[in-house]
Amino acid sequence: MQGCLGALDGTYIDVRVKTEDKVRYRTHKGSMAVNVLGVCDKDMRFIYVLVGWEGSAVDIRVLRDVITRPTGLKIPRGINHSHVVTA
Repeated sequence: MQGCLGALDGTYIDVRVKTEDKVRYRTHKGSMAVNVLGVCDKDMRFIYVLVGWEGSAVDIRVLRDVITRPTGLKIPRGINHSHVVTA
């Protein structure tokens, strides 16, 4: 795909949490999990991985966090952010 910089997607890893934390870690399917976001370049090499957001966090919240962290994912200048799409 012309102009493609890479791909990103998220998944869950099941975890056990204290009773008082279950609301934050409960996914939309009801399991307890943390979010994992992986980013690959156009050559299918991982260039960024973030683990730790609670299972209840939605994709855009995790992505927004990743691109605003000082050590987070860097999107090259001149790239229109409306073209950043998650699966």
